[in-house]
Amino acid sequence: MLLVFGPRSVTYDFGPAHPLTPRRFGPGIDLLEAVGAAPGLAPEPAPDAELLWCHTRAYVDVVKRFSFDRDGRPSSGISDGGDTPPFAGMHEASAAVAGGSIRAMETILRGDTEHAQHPGGGLHHAMAARASGFCVYNDPALAIARARRDGLRVFYVDLDVHHGDGVQALFYDDPGVLTFSIHETGRALFPGTGEAWEIGEGAAAGSAVNVPLPPGTGERAWLGAVRSLLPELAATFGPDVIVSQHGADSHAWDPLAHLRVTTTAMGEAARLVDTLAHRHGPRGRWLATGGGGYDAYRVVPRAWTLTWLAAAHREVPDETPEAWRTRWQVEAARYGQAPLPATFADPPNAGLPFDAEQEAAEAEAAELAALVRRVLVPRLVREATDRRWWDPVGPPPSSSALSGAGPGAGTPTILRAVDAATWTRLALAPWVIAPAAPSDAHGLVLAGLADGATVSAALVGASVVGLAISSADGALLALGVAPAWRRQGLARRLLAAAETARRAEVTVAERDPVERLERDARSAIARRLLGAAGFRVEPAPAGVRAIDPQAIVAVRP
Repeated sequence: MLLVFGPRSVTYDFGPAHPLTPRRFGPGIDLLEAVGAAPGLAPEPAPDAELLWCHTRAYVDVVKRFSFDRDGRPSSGISDGGDTPPFAGMHEASAAVAGGSIRAMETILRGDTEHAQHPGGGLHHAMAARASGFCVYNDPALAIARARRDGLRVFYVDLDVHHGDGVQALFYDDPGVLTFSIHETGRALFPGTGEAWEIGEGAAAGSAVNVPLPPGTGERAWLGAVRSLLPELAATFGPDVIVSQHGADSHAWDPLAHLRVTTTAMGEAARLVDTLAHRHGPRGRWLATGGGGYDAYRVVPRAWTLTWLAAAHREVPDETPEAWRTRWQVEAARYGQAPLPATFADPPNAGLPFDAEQEAAEAEAAELAALVRRVLVPRLVREATDRRWWDPVGPPPSSSALSGAGPGAGTPTILRAVDAATWTRLALAPWVIAPAAPSDAHGLVLAGLADGATVSAALVGASVVGLAISSADGALLALGVAPAWRRQGLARRLLAAAETARRAEVTVAERDPVERLERDARSAIARRLLGAAGFRVEPAPAGVRAIDPQAIVAVRP
């Protein structure tokens, strides 16, 4: 487990009155070291050539100018009166944050470490040509860009209270990057974006997932959304590496926002990310960054440490060290952030009363998360989880030995109804249906057959290159064909064979993450296939279409 911190980390400093203060590194690194962490990589400035992976040359030049001329005219989101004011050495300090995350990613990709944590990173608001929200260069995006240069698929998880708008914008049209952001709604909080209908564009439509929560949402609804969405999204996407941002400003005590999350929930979320990194990516590749958090003494150090403990696979101590509390108590009191907590975990709701306003906020949050799941998680994945055919967090199904084989040559034949005994003798080709791992998909289909599901398959020898699966109550759960066998009429033949399928709902989630197909084309194909099979195709319900305007429902008499 690599911890990224060094002398340059504290030079990213907007001044003593700014909320994002380098004072957080004192108690934060001290607490990390108290539990056994030791800095192993000191950030150094990334060269311009690397910054240009995500930022424009003109913008980098503006940042350099402000490094020497603080009195210059406001430009590119940098101004004395704004949230990102200039300071001496701004370029070098900001480039060092970027360099820390890039070098950490390279260490992970070389296999020198499974996980890395960069507490000073997570500057997720910076845009290609503009500073924003205390962020000059977008280090998580640059780390993602480094992985993408190797052709790797990246799952970005943003747990900050503010929408991860910069990372989303920089990869909004890249189907090889799946971005997830759970945050306080932009209707109440900076940066004013992150609506659920921001889902990506073109071939990447469906690759941006946002859960905007109402003010007052607490740990129960926040963690419920994280638990329900992250495992299924990861399983569907099949990432090679995970990059996460663990902003501590969603905490109930944070002075700049209005959620009521606890360190307890933050620690559990970090452990879930760790589980997913090991479940899906080779060697558990995961880079965790810090991000926001403005209670620099009571919250930020514990949030950073809980993330490190999760990545280091260590248990959480019962208490924060007494020596740590003694050392930082006076300084914390000076800034109105005392007493320092005696435990890493918080009491329920961080000790705040659970009132009617919070109850209403959490009900709204849960409803929204369920709708986001309905639109952006494939139906088969959702149904398999809900019907307990499969566990997206647990070990791969036992049938994995019979999955993942590549099909040989030959003309596909259609088997109208596959039984469980036959299925156990078949191998499932990659990327026929979600989830991404053929072992998972093979196992959940087997469990579905035991629960009354109907399966029609296209076979080449003993390899399944196409599949239609319907539930016992007539819902079409999935229809898919392996990439090499598409555009040969197999999907049409499978749908005709799936006689028990009576209704379907098709959203942007029904996409192949490895094939770059435009959203309009995907929608047209779905409409044509369903119509040709005798389904009556109509627009999906209004709530679904508010997120995915092209979503449809279909019924076969």
